[in-house]
Amino acid sequence: MGQGNALSVRKTVSVTMLGGFSIRVDGNVLTDEINRSQKLWNVLCYLIAHRERNVPQTEFIEMFWSEENSANPTNALKTLLYRVRALLEPLFEEGLEPVLSQRGSYAWNPAIACEVDADRFEALCQKAKNTELSDHTRMALYREASELYQGDYLPKLSTEMWVVPLSTRYHSMYIEAVKAYAELLEQVQQYEEITALCNRASQLDPLDEGLHILIVRSLLRQGKDTAALSHYEKATDLLYRNLGVRPSEELRALYSEIMDVEKSLETDLEVIQEHLKETASRPGAFVCEYGFFKEAYRLEARRAARSGTCVHVSLITVSLPDGGIPPLGVLNSTMDQLLEVLTSSLRRGDVVSKYSGAQYVVMLPAANFEDSTMVMERVVSAFYRQHRRNFLKLSYKVREIELT
Repeated sequence: MGQGNALSVRKTVSVTMLGGFSIRVDGNVLTDEINRSQKLWNVLCYLIAHRERNVPQTEFIEMFWSEENSANPTNALKTLLYRVRALLEPLFEEGLEPVLSQRGSYAWNPAIACEVDADRFEALCQKAKNTELSDHTRMALYREASELYQGDYLPKLSTEMWVVPLSTRYHSMYIEAVKAYAELLEQVQQYEEITALCNRASQLDPLDEGLHILIVRSLLRQGKDTAALSHYEKATDLLYRNLGVRPSEELRALYSEIMDVEKSLETDLEVIQEHLKETASRPGAFVCEYGFFKEAYRLEARRAARSGTCVHVSLITVSLPDGGIPPLGVLNSTMDQLLEVLTSSLRRGDVVSKYSGAQYVVMLPAANFEDSTMVMERVVSAFYRQHRRNFLKLSYKVREIELT
C-alpha cells in the first residue's frame, strides 16, 4: 500500500486518550465503549501513540503475542489489523486509509493529522511552568490543562506494559499541575476553586497527602471548619488504612488550627466546660489519633511519677499466622473489627490509638502488669469469640510506662 495517494488528502481527527479512548472525525465518534477485543484497541492505540514512525511487524508481535502460544502470530497480527481497518473505515472517505503497511511494518497514515488530548495537556503544563508569564496567564493555562485531564491515560489498557509508564507520567504531571495551580489560586484567595480542583484530583489519587492538605486549608480559609475537620479525619484514616502512615507535621498543624478557629476570649467557665465535654456519653475506651495519644501518654507518665501508680501500655498487632502482612482488604476489615472489640472491652479511662496500618497502641492507667495482661487476653478472646471465621493472628506486648 503506497503512501503517495494518501498524502494528497488531508484530514484532521480529534483523539481522546485521557480518561478513555475515542476518535472524532467530522462529527462521527468511535469510542472504546464499543464491545471489541482489548487487543484490537491495544493495537489501534499503539499505532496512534507511535504515529510519527513505522512500527515493525516484529515489534507488534513481541509486544502483544510474546506470552501467547500462537501458532502463527504474523497471521494473527494481519487479521487483527484487518479488523482495525474495518472498524475505522466508516469514519473516513473512500481512498483515505488510516492504517498503512509496507515492507514488514505498519504506520498511521501521516495524511491524517491527530490532535491528541494528551499532547495538548502536556504542552499546556509545560507552558504554565514558565514563571516569566503573568500569574493570570499561568492560571488560565493550568485551568485548561486540569479541565482537559478527564482521567488517567487509556484506563482500559492500564495494565499493558507500554501504557504503564505513559499513564504514570501523565498522572504525575497532572498532580504536579494541580498543586501549582492551587498555589496560584491561594495567592488570590480563590479557596472555593481550590477545594473543587483538589477534590477532583484526590478522586484520582486519594493517597496524595499534599492534595488533602490543600483541601483542608482551603476549607479552613472559607470558614468551613466543620467540613475541614471532617476531611482531615477522612484523610488521616485513609492514609492509615492504606499506607500505615500518620499525618505529616503540616497536616497536624492544620488540625491544631481547626481546633483553635472561631475561639474568642471566653470568660464563662461553664461555657468552656460545656465545650470541653464529649458530644455524647460513650461507654468503653477513649479512641484518639496518635498525636493526641502521645500527649496523653506524657500526662499519664507525669501523674504516675507523682502518685506512684502503675500505668501500662500495650501494642496489639494483626498479622498472618506466619507473621506476614495480610492482604489490604482483609487487614482493613479486621482492624475495624478489632477497634470495636477494644472500645467495648476496655474501661472508659483507657486510651486507644491506631499506631500503624496493622497495629493499635493501648494505654491502661491504674493497672499493674498482671492486670494489663489479663485485659489484653480478654480482648483477644472477645475478638475470636465474635469473629470465629477470621484467620488472622492477634499478638500483643505489655510494658510499664516510662516515668518522667
